[in-house]
Amino acid sequence: MTGKLVEFMWPALVANKILNKRLGSSNFIADYPSNNTDIPLLGHDQSSLSSKSILNDHKDTDKYKIFVSTWNVGGIAPDEGLNMEDLLETSNNSCDIYVLGFQEIVPLKASNVLGYENNKISTKWNSIIGKALNKSTHHSFRDDKKEEDVKNNICCNNKEAGNNNNNPGQQCEAPQDFECIISKQMVGILISVWAKRELRPFIQHSSVSRVGCGIMGCLGNKGSVSVRFVLHETSFCFVCCHLASGGREGDEKHRNSNVAEIFSRSSFPRGPMLDLPRKILDHELLSQQIMKTRHVILLGDLNYRISLPEETTRLVVENEDWDSLLEYDQLTMELMRGNMLKGWHEGAIKFAPTYKYCPNSDMYYGCCYQGKNAAKKRAPAWCDRIIWFGNGLKQIQYARCESKLSDHRPVKTLFIAQVRVSSALKCFQSLFLSERFEQIKTHFGLLSNDEFVCKKQLSFRL
Repeated sequence: MTGKLVEFMWPALVANKILNKRLGSSNFIADYPSNNTDIPLLGHDQSSLSSKSILNDHKDTDKYKIFVSTWNVGGIAPDEGLNMEDLLETSNNSCDIYVLGFQEIVPLKASNVLGYENNKISTKWNSIIGKALNKSTHHSFRDDKKEEDVKNNICCNNKEAGNNNNNPGQQCEAPQDFECIISKQMVGILISVWAKRELRPFIQHSSVSRVGCGIMGCLGNKGSVSVRFVLHETSFCFVCCHLASGGREGDEKHRNSNVAEIFSRSSFPRGPMLDLPRKILDHELLSQQIMKTRHVILLGDLNYRISLPEETTRLVVENEDWDSLLEYDQLTMELMRGNMLKGWHEGAIKFAPTYKYCPNSDMYYGCCYQGKNAAKKRAPAWCDRIIWFGNGLKQIQYARCESKLSDHRPVKTLFIAQVRVSSALKCFQSLFLSERFEQIKTHFGLLSNDEFVCKKQLSFRL
C-alpha cells in the first residue's frame, strides 16, 4: 500500500518542485522563529516613538564581526564527534554572527533531487554547529544557587515557523551564547545563520528564497538558498550557491547563467511595514524616510575553474605560485570584466586550491588513482569562494581549513560590518542589556529576556 501511495504521489511531488514558487518565505528552521509582523518596540512604532522623533533621530554606526564559511561536504553525513573548532575558531575569536553554507549535505542522486526533502542531515549539522558555538557556555559557577538558576533556564526549544516537528539543536542545561536564527535547506544546499543571544531582539524581517538551477533548469541539485534579515537598520543578505560543474572550455558560461538566474529569480517579501529590498542586488532604499544600507555576501561551491591545461595547472600548484594561477582563474576574470558580477569584491587568495582532493588525503585527485579512474582527473581549482557586494564591509581574514571529510576544503572569512543604529534604540538596548534592567526585572517580576520577546511583551512601565 505504501509503495502504491508513493508511486501515486511521485508525479505531483516532481511537478511541485518544478513549479515551486519563487517568492521569498518565512518557512525556515530557527531556535526562535521571528514573527515578521513589525515589532513596535524595535521597529519604531508610533506607540513607543513618535514619527517626529524618528525623523530627528540621530543615527549611529556600530561595528559587528561576521563569520562566513562555505563547504562542499560531498554527500558525507557528519559524525557526532566532528571537530568544528578549526573552522569556527571558537577558541580564538568570538563573532557576533556566524553564517555557514554547505553544499551536497546529501548525495545528489535522483531520489534526493526529485523526492521528499530529508532534513535529518541538516538537523545533525545544526546540532554540531550549536554545540561548537556554545561550548563555552558551560562556565564554572561561583555558588550552587547560580548553577541552579542557570540549569532552570532551558533555552534550546527549537521550532520551525509553521512546522514544529524539526529542531536544529537539542535542549541544553545552560543559556546559549548563540542561537540559530535561520536554517534552510534545498536538496544538498544548506545555509545556517547563528547570532549572539543579545542580538536576537534586534534582528527582524527574516526571510528565505530558494532558486533551483539544476535538472531542467529548475531542480535543486544546483542553485541557491538565500536569506535576508535586518539587524537594527541594516539589511543583510547571504546567498549560498552551488553552481554548474564542469571543467571543459565554455562551462563557465553555464555558471554565469546560474548566477543570472539566481539574481533575477530570488525574491523576498517587502515586509508588512517597511519597504525592504526584494532582490539580491537592490540598492539602498529610502523607507519611512530612513536610509537603509544593505550588505550582500555570496558564498558556495561556485565551481569556477582555471583556464589552463591540466598539466600546467598541476605544475603551478606544485610551485605554489598562486598569483600566476589566479591570472587564469575564471571567477577572478569574471570579477575583473564586470559582466554578471559587476561591483562584487573578493579578498586576496593566499591559499591552495580547495578542489579536488582524494578521500582522506592531502593529495589532489588524479595523482593517486590508476586504472579505470585515471581518466576521471580533475585539475585543482578554487571552486569554493566567498565574495561580497556593497560598502560597509571590511574583510579581515580569508582562508581555508584542512578538514579531510570530503574532496573539498572549507573556506572561511571574517568581516567587520558597519550597522546603522538609531540613538534612541541604542539607549533602549543599553538598558535592555544592563544590570539595571536585570534589577528592575527582578524587583517587578518581569518576564525573562526570551519571554519578553517571544510573547511580544513589547512595552513596560517603570
